Amino acid sequence: MKKIVCDNYNEMSRVAADIVARQLKEKPGTVLGLATGSTPLGLYAELARRYNAGEVDFARAQSFNLDEYYPIKRSHPQSYYRYMHENLFSKVNFAATRLPNGEADDPANECAAYDAGIEAAGGIDLQVLGIGMNGHIGFNEPAEAYSMSTYLVELTESTLDANSRFFTGGEAQPTSALTMGFGSIFSAKSILLLINGAGKAPIVKRLFEGKIHTDVPACLLLLHPNVTVILDKEAAGG
Repeated sequence: MKKIVCDNYNEMSRVAADIVARQLKEKPGTVLGLATGSTPLGLYAELARRYNAGEVDFARAQSFNLDEYYPIKRSHPQSYYRYMHENLFSKVNFAATRLPNGEADDPANECAAYDAGIEAAGGIDLQVLGIGMNGHIGFNEPAEAYSMSTYLVELTESTLDANSRFFTGGEAQPTSALTMGFGSIFSAKSILLLINGAGKAPIVKRLFEGKIHTDVPACLLLLHPNVTVILDKEAAGG
């Protein structure tokens, strides 16, 4: 696992964009795995800026997202479908994009079809990840056992609390999500894990103390052969 510590969030986002841009240049038909949340917003803004400057091209690239709330309509302000379109997909020229369908009638069938789609695309070349306060990756929450394939998961109280600020005005907050499992994530040829903010310092400490904590899902990334972690100094504990 390679670790890059940056001075601040903006530098972290630029370094991450360098890696994604290099991947697209080396393989224009790259399959990207993408994440949501506040952490990758700087990365997506930087990629959009570089696209508008003619420095990066997504015309042959496609993407698969890690997760989506369930159930949720695509038009919902807090759906990850809308998040991705507002923050990246509407600003660059991807050949194809896909997220788990939060409106699917049968979540099990949707999950199976999603994994089949990734396999048909040749697998993910570069997977972008963030990390939750409890160490979750995607919506793989701390558990005694972890799913290999994409699945429907019940969200933990800590994750619901962390995301509750996005659901205001009495709107119902989904308590479940469709998420890639660790088999889907580990099939990626390379992984880029982004971490920022002092609030993540305790989980970063556990991630890098040389042990695989089974109650910290992100620790399983220590077993992947090609992971780059980019974090700011606050997340690195100074």
